[in-house]
Amino acid sequence: MIGVADSKICNIFSLTNMLKHIGAEYKIISGEQDFIGVDKIILPGVGTFPKAMSNLSEFGLLDPIKAAAADGMPILGICLGMQLLFEQSEEFGASEGLGLIPGRVVKIKNAKILPHMGWDNLNIRDDSTILNGVEQNADVYFVHSYRADTEPQYILATSEYGDEIPAVVSNGNIYGTQFHPEKSQKWGEIILKNFVML
Repeated sequence: MIGVADSKICNIFSLTNMLKHIGAEYKIISGEQDFIGVDKIILPGVGTFPKAMSNLSEFGLLDPIKAAAADGMPILGICLGMQLLFEQSEEFGASEGLGLIPGRVVKIKNAKILPHMGWDNLNIRDDSTILNGVEQNADVYFVHSYRADTEPQYILATSEYGDEIPAVVSNGNIYGTQFHPEKSQKWGEIILKNFVML
C-alpha cells in the first residue's frame, strides 16, 4: 500500500488519478495514524520549501517519514517533495529539510525565465530500477525555480535549463524526481509503475 503524504499545500488529484490508472493501491496520509499498513511513501509538493516543512511537522508527518526512511521503506519525492529530501534549502532563507539525501536546494542561476516550466529531456546517467524502461532523452514535465545541489553519486538523470538540473536522484531506498511523473504521460507512468514494484 502506497501512502501519499498530504502536506496541505499540494494538489494530489493528478497523482492519485495516475495511481488509479496504473492499478496501484494507495491511501492519503494526513496524520501519524495513517501510516499503518503503508509500505511505500510518495511525497508530492508544490509551493515553498519552508511552508512544506512546517506543515509536515504540524500535521505529524515529519517524524514518521524519517522513521520509515530509516527502516528502509521506499520513498519517492516529487517536485518540491524531491527538494524536501535534501538537508537544506535557500528558498526564503535557510530552511532545514528531511536530510535523507546529502545536499542543498538552490535557486536556478542561469535561466532567462523562471520558473522552469514545460517539457524537457532527461539525460540518464546511471542505471536504476526506478528508470527501467525509460529511454535516453525521454521528455518529462517540469515546474520549478529551485534545483538540488548534490554530489554526482546521488544523481541518476539530469536536464538542462540554464543550469544542469538534477532530475532524478536516489540514495538507497530514497528516490526523487524534480519533474512531475504524474503529468509526464508515458515516461512518468513507467517511473511510477517502477516505484510501485520496488
